[in-house]
Amino acid sequence: MPHQFFSESPFKTMISFHKLIEALEEISFTNVDYRANYAKALLKEIEPFPEFRTGIEDLKVISENESLIRNLLADLFPTALTNNEIKAVTIPFQNFTFNYTKRFKKIVEEAGISFDMSIRNLDDHHFYIMSCTLILNQFYGQNIDYNNPLFYDIPNKNGVMNQYRILYNADFLEITPTDLAPELTPDDIDLLMDNFDDIELWKSKFPINSWILKGFGIAILFDATVENSISKLKSNLLKSEKEQITLQDNFESIFRSIFKNSNLRIGLLIYDHEENKFTKPGFKDNNSGSFILSTEVELDCKNDFLGCSFEKLLETKTSLSISNVEKFALVPGNEKLAQHLLKQNIHSCIFAPIVKNDIILGIIELVSSKKRELNSLNSRKLNLILPYLIDTLERHNKDKQNQIEAIIQREYTAIHPSVYWKFTREALNYFETSQRNKDYIFKEIVFKEVYPLYGQIDIKGSSEHRNQTVKEDLKNQLKTLIDLFENQKAKSNLVVLEQRKFELQSLLNQLELPLKADTEQQIQLYIENEIHPVLKNTKSGAVVNTLAANYLESLDEKSGMFYHSRKKFDDALSIINKKLASLLDQKQLEAQNIFPHYYERFKTDGIEHNLYIGSSIAPSKPFDLMYLHNLRLWQLQTLCEMEMEHHQMKSSLPYQLDVTSLILVFSSPISIRFRMDEKRFDVDGTYNARYEVVKKRIDKANIKGTKDRITEKEKITIVYSHTNEETEYLKYINFLQYKNILEPTIEQFEVEELQGVSGLKAIRVKINNENKGQILQKYSYQELLNELN
Repeated sequence: MPHQFFSESPFKTMISFHKLIEALEEISFTNVDYRANYAKALLKEIEPFPEFRTGIEDLKVISENESLIRNLLADLFPTALTNNEIKAVTIPFQNFTFNYTKRFKKIVEEAGISFDMSIRNLDDHHFYIMSCTLILNQFYGQNIDYNNPLFYDIPNKNGVMNQYRILYNADFLEITPTDLAPELTPDDIDLLMDNFDDIELWKSKFPINSWILKGFGIAILFDATVENSISKLKSNLLKSEKEQITLQDNFESIFRSIFKNSNLRIGLLIYDHEENKFTKPGFKDNNSGSFILSTEVELDCKNDFLGCSFEKLLETKTSLSISNVEKFALVPGNEKLAQHLLKQNIHSCIFAPIVKNDIILGIIELVSSKKRELNSLNSRKLNLILPYLIDTLERHNKDKQNQIEAIIQREYTAIHPSVYWKFTREALNYFETSQRNKDYIFKEIVFKEVYPLYGQIDIKGSSEHRNQTVKEDLKNQLKTLIDLFENQKAKSNLVVLEQRKFELQSLLNQLELPLKADTEQQIQLYIENEIHPVLKNTKSGAVVNTLAANYLESLDEKSGMFYHSRKKFDDALSIINKKLASLLDQKQLEAQNIFPHYYERFKTDGIEHNLYIGSSIAPSKPFDLMYLHNLRLWQLQTLCEMEMEHHQMKSSLPYQLDVTSLILVFSSPISIRFRMDEKRFDVDGTYNARYEVVKKRIDKANIKGTKDRITEKEKITIVYSHTNEETEYLKYINFLQYKNILEPTIEQFEVEELQGVSGLKAIRVKINNENKGQILQKYSYQELLNELN
């Protein structure tokens, strides 16, 4: 085994047995003859080696006189204990040892000739300061507790890593200063205590080789593998999932050390007690698997594959130990599980439930490729480990539940991050006062004096398109059924078939008229109740049977009707909504940098969005109307980009659909209130309700004095009330025309009077769909002002 000293040390080290020799000299003068004679003989034997007393600097002297040194140290290394104690002579903290006990020597030999026995996690910096603390404690009378537990990691002959705790006996060491050692004052010591990381300071107070360390130390080791492995396991389990090293790689080595078994492998099953099933662990960045679920993702606990022994495990919540899987396979009821294990070369195993509050959280799986290596005796070691696994799985389940709640909050509720702080404050108030006041009443969440922005991209004529596709599917289905009955050659029930054919034709004629609200349902019920039973029960020739089979296969599984044209329409609508919603959400993240504001969007036959901005949304930030103008310009640009995105994908859609865009301008600040019953925000107060009325009616409005809608495909319509709003948006439009995002022509008109609302005006402008690249650059309101100036 190689020996290596740290290159820099405050000590000039001299290995010396002078204290031991002095003790022998005292014994030689005693009246106990056998002790005195033994000491005199030993002193005479070492007499030719004065360096044993003065100090050995050439390490060859030690290797050349191993037997003599062993005799000299015999009282400290009793022969009777040499096969039990793990002990050697050393210099504290250095990678240098000799005069091993037989047990220590055997451990080192089994580790292999290439093994470098160095102290774990001891680098140059820590070594230097540990050496300095020796001086401070012994020479300056300090009581500094700096030394952390020190360990050797030594593999055994099977490759399992064992951990040995190191204890030092320094009775035969003495420390003396040289002329190079500065004398320290109490202030110097205080300075050192506050500056562990300043190695240059330590070296200035304890220069290299400025002290003499003379003598020898004794390193006493004890096997702390189990305790140390459990500590490492605990440390890893306490880490977050992102920090955890994979269970398969790191935890297996820990378990192998605990069980002293290099063949051991581990797995984990998660138990879902609500659904009574096993699943694989869902830890992030984790390769861990399960030997029970080697190929499946989940398994019902009532599956007979698990066998009667596993049923007993679930019932009694006690470990299942199988020392010989081949014999286990002979037990009736366990054959399937045993064969499943043998296919994975598992010949002994332990399945231990992880239980908390009498509920199984999971199953830890320990398996080995050798018989009897795992059994009910060594399964007791799991009692040392299971408490930490219980805490980890419980934390994992809580984290999972928190993530699920976060997903529900993000995807299914209207609490946007910009206003989350106010809900948090109210929840905190409840938490702090509910202990004293059981009848705590939640305060309503209201944001006053906020400016609303509303916009939408709507599918043009979506109702007409939907009705048209419904008609197409119904017509095609009715025609297909009529053709089937015309080809029907059955000899029985001919009158009934003719009657059905007549009724189908009548329904087909009805579809030439405008579609009524109940027409689809009426035809569907008729086909399901009158036609399909006839097709399924009538025996006909091979050709007709084939046509009937093809017809039945073409039906939609859910509705039992043709779903061809409608599917194209629904798919196209879904693609448009998904793409445009994703684009809007992405751009919204950027818009929050303008000023924090509330944002919500809805998918209908298109995409609607509401924005609310004002000082009450973010009271910690100073609000200025400049932020509102910036957000309005951002909204206009984003709708342009969404229009362009639709134009680009329109040709690839399964059903051609056009879209129209609309912005509603409302310059008066309003209040919004969170409706506890509806779990969403809505405008607050009678005056503010006018804004909601306009929002709901404006997209179907016509240009005043005409039958033409105010919205038109590939154009953005901006509806407003006041002249200052018109002036503001004309600036935005002129700016975007200058940037070649909008086309030159601007239409301006009045909007027809709506119920309870009058005096609305609108601007409409076409998007330049040939200039998609230009919109990728977002312009701020300040850039607009710079251009105008």
